Amino acid sequence: MEIDLSAFHFLRPLWLLLIPPGVLLPLLWLRRHDLKRQLDGIIAPHLVDHLVITPEDESRLRPVHLLGALLVLGGLAAAGPTWEQDTPAFLDNRAPLILAVDLSPSMDADDVPPTRLEATKHKLHDLIQRRAGARTALIAYAGGAHLVLPATEDPALLDTFVQALATDLMVQPGKDVLGAVEQARKLLDAERTPGTLVLLTDGADASQFDAIGKRLAGSDLQVLVLAVGSQDGGLVRDTQGKPRISADGRPVEGRFDAEGLKRLAAAADAPLGSLTLDDDDLDWIELHAQRHFQAVQGDGEEVHWKDAGYWLCWPLALIALFCLRRGWRVHWLGGLLLAVALGGAPEAARAGALADALFTPDQQGRWAFEHEHYPQAAAHFTDPYWKGLAAYNAADFDAALASFGRLDTAPAYFYLGNTYVRLFKFPEAIAAYKQALAKQPAFPEASANLALAEALLKDYEDQQEAGTPNEKPDKVVEDQTPSKGGKAVQQDKAKAASDQVWLNNLTTSPAQFLKRKFMLQETARRQAGEGRP
Repeated sequence: MEIDLSAFHFLRPLWLLLIPPGVLLPLLWLRRHDLKRQLDGIIAPHLVDHLVITPEDESRLRPVHLLGALLVLGGLAAAGPTWEQDTPAFLDNRAPLILAVDLSPSMDADDVPPTRLEATKHKLHDLIQRRAGARTALIAYAGGAHLVLPATEDPALLDTFVQALATDLMVQPGKDVLGAVEQARKLLDAERTPGTLVLLTDGADASQFDAIGKRLAGSDLQVLVLAVGSQDGGLVRDTQGKPRISADGRPVEGRFDAEGLKRLAAAADAPLGSLTLDDDDLDWIELHAQRHFQAVQGDGEEVHWKDAGYWLCWPLALIALFCLRRGWRVHWLGGLLLAVALGGAPEAARAGALADALFTPDQQGRWAFEHEHYPQAAAHFTDPYWKGLAAYNAADFDAALASFGRLDTAPAYFYLGNTYVRLFKFPEAIAAYKQALAKQPAFPEASANLALAEALLKDYEDQQEAGTPNEKPDKVVEDQTPSKGGKAVQQDKAKAASDQVWLNNLTTSPAQFLKRKFMLQETARRQAGEGRP
């Protein structure tokens, strides 16, 4: 641990007033118990040394010494020594991050294995996990730009759509960065907060550079350009991993436009980075996003410093233990300070009986939740909302439904809808999201998830309608395997088979949904450009 002495100070310096009493108490005690001083003026000084018998005491440690040490260390700890600024994760998490992925055909080049797009998706997976709980949106673009998912705090939902991205989802080729900027600005207008747009691409359209610069002028939107590819380029591969062949019989090469990326970064006044094998690129993104947010919105906010005083709790506890000595009249003080020290130590929540004595079940659940021990948190919580939230994060959806179902609040209905989506019960999810919006109309997350649940329900119904024509419907058979209750279970065989097909194809449904959505948006955009109704 390096201490920056130039930044060293105390957060609560008035507590340092405990140090002088802590130093003076042992000195005053010695002065009071000095027999020679007490006999001064009563017995001649030259006789005192011969008349006073000083008892031999093996123990030099007195209660007053420990009391003085407790006051000095306690004053230092309570004063809050610090030398390092605290920039917690919530600072950059409050700033929306918008990910714009290039889906032009060149992103299928294999110079970044397995392909540029697949490497991008792997990298975004890691970034999403880092930003779990932070608001992150997703845009896809090629010849046009499309909003895939508005800003959401659900990393699993976002990652599902990231992994569904493919170059064949786009109707028109191209690199419409300007369209991605427009979509990002709309998102930030709704969020009413500064944010960062990350462009993950292998090139740019030079004809848009002037318009991009003008569109970003005076905006709180920061742009980062993350280059994907290598100078040597690579072969464009299809979904089976085979090189694509052009009309003249030659393999199609994926060009990496390094010069275009530099000009794009200059036009957008954006830092230019590149995809790396380690996490340096992720650190780069988070650092720029945090700095931008603080520069735009953090001016005038209070600077937070890390309080290092809690490290002194352990020596305080050790000193307090020595105070528990029989016959010492200040033993109660040591016991009190020990209890305070243990109560302030987060690790105390791990000790079963001691934790039960010092912490409420909800406090123990909150500690487990913050350390991502979600099953233990769900077991401890008595508050139904937090119990449901812990169960939801632990994938115990039945327990989550039971907990959220007891509440009548917008957040509870929102997570109730999320839970139903995880269980593929889309009508129930839609009803829950509508309840959340009825309780809290300004609830963008609920609005976004409602639209998604309605789209997934429509996709599910379309697949049901497109089932096998010769399939025999409504054939009810009796399961010969007895259940635990000894009763036979009846199943709709056709429905069960259809549901299983849906579950098996669930990972591809987001891609189908996006492809249909992009086609409809492109058609509407083209008709609007041609002046059609």
